[in-house]
Amino acid sequence: MLTQQEKETLIFHVLFSLVCAAVLFAPVAVKTGIRLFILVLAYNMGIVIFGIVRNHRDWLNIWLFAIVLSVFQVFPDWYLSTQLGVLVFPEDGFFRIGSVSGYMAGLWAIPIFIIIFIGESARKRSSLRGGLYAVSLASFVIFVGSEETMWALPSWYARNVILLDHVALYIVIPEVILGLSSYQAYHATRDRSLCFKVPAAFIVMLLYLGSASFFYFIIERVYS
Repeated sequence: MLTQQEKETLIFHVLFSLVCAAVLFAPVAVKTGIRLFILVLAYNMGIVIFGIVRNHRDWLNIWLFAIVLSVFQVFPDWYLSTQLGVLVFPEDGFFRIGSVSGYMAGLWAIPIFIIIFIGESARKRSSLRGGLYAVSLASFVIFVGSEETMWALPSWYARNVILLDHVALYIVIPEVILGLSSYQAYHATRDRSLCFKVPAAFIVMLLYLGSASFFYFIIERVYS
């Protein structure tokens, strides 16, 4: 049985999904980057405003960690696109941070928020171990689903790597590690100030960047 907060979280994300479909497929001459920026901005503002109105302190706490981590995630994307050359951000009409579309600094907050919220819900129902299992599954489904769909907008796509359909195999395990480490870092700093959340999020980013490099080397260089 879902709690009231879980019901409202589900409703919020279902409504946001409908808004995404409407904005992305609207027959207007607006470039993809601008559309995605509008959606990213709407999501992050919506989480904050709705969290305050409904007094969902957990929402605001999770979002704060997720948005800090999202900003740091620009660096792995930048590294993968420029140094390894395995990630492409096509021209989409929006400003760039290096080679990365600027909206990516807020886009990562969406999956991170969902994954952490799922983990917290599972933990409250069972245990921390249950939360970690839920986070592992959610990370796999959400990130693999993103790899399978975001190329079509286009937002980003993989190149020069082993693919299973549109999913780059080297990044699957690092993305699960990202979900798990994000949840663990959030859990460790949940009741602490931003001074603790920022370095924790930075460490999570470094772990993701390192694991992405390691599995790229193993799968793309050693294995192949």
